[in-house]
Amino acid sequence: MEFAYSHVVCNWKPAAKTCEKDGIFLPATRYPPAEPDYDNTVGVKQHGDLPPLPPRRLRKGPTSLPLPSPPTSQPPHAPHSLPPPVPPRFDKLEIESKLKANVNIVSISVGKLVDISQDEGMETLQRPVVCGKCSAALSCLSTVQTNVWVCEFCGRENGADSSLAKVCIGRRTGVRSDDLYLQSRSDDDYQNLEDTLVIFCVDISGSMCVTTEVPSESGSPVHISRLEGMQDALQQALASILQQSPRRRVALVTFNDEVVIYGDGTRAPLTLRDWALVDYDHIWKQAVAYSIPHCIAETYNHLIQRVKDLMEHGATSLGPAVLASVAMASRYPGSKVVLCTDGQANIGLGDIETVSQSSSPLTPNFYQKLALQAVEKGVITSVMTFKGTDCCLADIGRLADVTGGRVNIVSIGNVATQVQSLSEDNVLATGVTATLLASDGVYFPYEEENRHKLTRQIGNVTKGLEITVQFAVKPEFMDVFLQKDTLPFQLQLSFKTRDQQAVTRIITELRPVTTGSRLVVGGLNMAVLGVHCAQLCASLTMEGRVQEAQEQLKVQQELLEHISKLRPMQKEENIYGNWMETMTVICDDITTESKMLSDEAAEVVYQMRRASSNSDSKHSNKPEVQKKTARKKRVAMEAV
Repeated sequence: MEFAYSHVVCNWKPAAKTCEKDGIFLPATRYPPAEPDYDNTVGVKQHGDLPPLPPRRLRKGPTSLPLPSPPTSQPPHAPHSLPPPVPPRFDKLEIESKLKANVNIVSISVGKLVDISQDEGMETLQRPVVCGKCSAALSCLSTVQTNVWVCEFCGRENGADSSLAKVCIGRRTGVRSDDLYLQSRSDDDYQNLEDTLVIFCVDISGSMCVTTEVPSESGSPVHISRLEGMQDALQQALASILQQSPRRRVALVTFNDEVVIYGDGTRAPLTLRDWALVDYDHIWKQAVAYSIPHCIAETYNHLIQRVKDLMEHGATSLGPAVLASVAMASRYPGSKVVLCTDGQANIGLGDIETVSQSSSPLTPNFYQKLALQAVEKGVITSVMTFKGTDCCLADIGRLADVTGGRVNIVSIGNVATQVQSLSEDNVLATGVTATLLASDGVYFPYEEENRHKLTRQIGNVTKGLEITVQFAVKPEFMDVFLQKDTLPFQLQLSFKTRDQQAVTRIITELRPVTTGSRLVVGGLNMAVLGVHCAQLCASLTMEGRVQEAQEQLKVQQELLEHISKLRPMQKEENIYGNWMETMTVICDDITTESKMLSDEAAEVVYQMRRASSNSDSKHSNKPEVQKKTARKKRVAMEAV
């Protein structure tokens, strides 16, 4: 866990008075704004234990020269030379300002934490000892006296014995413990790391015949259709998988006005058409039963021929095709579906084009239901569309957003690179659930439950995944917390590794408390603040809560502006500032009539949802967003 500030700020209040309804703290931004009494005085860390400097009073004339001495009977001694002006002390400058930003934020690098290959020696087969009330786990930092453990999170007294003294099996660094618990398993639980499936779900509707002018090897321009570009990309991807993972399974599914499941290309294809395209359960059962017995080392030539034979025609039954693909992949946890399309779904389940003109029950919940089912089965779905098309990416992109996949808009020139990237075998864990506990009296803004315990179903995790959570202290607990030296936080991460080993990782940490009367710049972690702002504002925008996103952007930009006055901005901080500017433009350009995201704006927002400060993803995530920033005014929100 990584925190945005060195201390827990106990007296932060949201921009409006927090209201409680039916025992639930509702997000303050849902209520009329009110001036907070939270005074974040941003300053720079002082040397040693010296108290902060008082504010300087401005005078006319140079303040660095000595004031004239009062008149005396004897003339004063003339100084040999005047002292030079005192240079400004940038390390002690302070600025008095009321800031509304909440710096109580914790970042969780899930992609790093589920990779236990570097944590050998920490494992144990024993089960964690948990509180009978809040399910917090006993750790090295807990106190057991006379066979009683008083839970540091909820205060419940739990029976304990002397054997619990050996509960600490992980790493302990003063105020932090890190423990790994591995569940015992049978041979049936084991899964071959290469026993996964990648399915290419490809649009071959009539619009895939649209051509684009590209330069040829001879230098003269040639026109290539979207399908031709896709066929070339698939052939390159298949060759790459054959070379890097020859034991991996690969399948092909195509769709126009019918869905054709080719599988690994070695058997007769299965075709779904007419009434079958609107029967969810029928499609699922048919696709699950379609076996993929061979690896690509055995099926490469068959798949290449299937790809070469594709021809474009007909409508776009996207929903049934991606449903069938997820169903096939569900047999192998950690598998991937790569969806490639250039138009709106207009036939069968998930029909977007027709629903936009009439009220149909087929679409609103279809993609969300399918995404949750994919998460449950450990399937990652990525979505790829072509530049200049309208695919309602805000809707179908949810498949990628929920399952841990990616959303990309490609051109003929880079489609091959993107297809290979999306098909890479980079899944680290499946079935991931994160539970964050804090002291009773802490709550999580923007979460529905008014509790000191937050649980998120993450599902599939790839390298670089990072999530952020905002927390605050309920006003009636402020004085109680300020009398304590520290507050405990605990992360419980449950997941299955690629070989299906069930793991629970528990990290407990103690954080000092303070008030917001003075924030020290040296204690701020701008990476956590920047990533959280991007993720939160993108999520609010996708939920239609644009005004709340704008309010968050404003307060974070104010904080960044104040910090920039105290010290030069770092390169990373400029990137986070660009993220905020991008989201500001998207939110400002939303139309009050439709509130619909264009495909290009949706792509940016989905990338912001997965913003990360991890060094591993720094070179892949941030540059992409920066490119979008350069053209943000052109790709911002527009009416559909």
